[in-house]
Amino acid sequence: MQKPELKQLLLSMVFPSILVFAIIMVKIIELLFNISFADFGLIPLKFKGLIGIITAPFLHADIKHLIGNCVPLFVLTAGLLYYYKDAAYRIFIFLFFLTGLMVWFMGRDYSTHIGASGVVYALITFHLTSALIRRRKDLAAFSFVVVFLYGSFIWGFFPEFFPERNISWESHLSGAICGVIVAFFYKNDGPQRIVHDWGEEDDDENGEWNIVQNTEGEMDELTDKTDEADKTDKTDEVDNVN
Repeated sequence: MQKPELKQLLLSMVFPSILVFAIIMVKIIELLFNISFADFGLIPLKFKGLIGIITAPFLHADIKHLIGNCVPLFVLTAGLLYYYKDAAYRIFIFLFFLTGLMVWFMGRDYSTHIGASGVVYALITFHLTSALIRRRKDLAAFSFVVVFLYGSFIWGFFPEFFPERNISWESHLSGAICGVIVAFFYKNDGPQRIVHDWGEEDDDENGEWNIVQNTEGEMDELTDKTDEADKTDKTDEVDNVN
């Protein structure tokens, strides 16, 4: 890996590191002081629940829930910053708020939603959809890493498979939908599909062929002029003899 790429990779890890650190610190404070910030969760269709659009992704039920979201959140956000550079922050903010807003509208109004899984699902479907739209090998390779890392995400849409866990399938579904929408919205930003312009190569080949043809034509013309000059010289010699 070259130095500019290494620098970009390291820089892409700064924001997700800060983000994950903030999430971990919230849980540490809860554990140290034996308190809960669940009241700051997202409560659908409730005015007081609007604050949860911002705060809910930073709240987690337990350590397992925390780790399960922080690892993919770090990798997916770092990948977003690495590949999409200047547009990455706009994309992340769009995914973050649009997912929360959709959960607020479509979630169960008797429940409180916490956790960053909605944002994680949004990032997953964004990366997968973008790879399909742009048809780039590097994005496709990263998408395979995403699927390998968080391949079980598909089951998050079916809470009946995990009756012992209170899964917010609304967050998962909202995030997945938002990821696809944002991927199409920002299809002209970030890395673009590599198009091989074979026409230019053909033009170059034709150009070389034309040059050769012109050169040969010039040679023929020079040869013709030389032959005419020789004939003129011979005629002059005959006239002189006579």
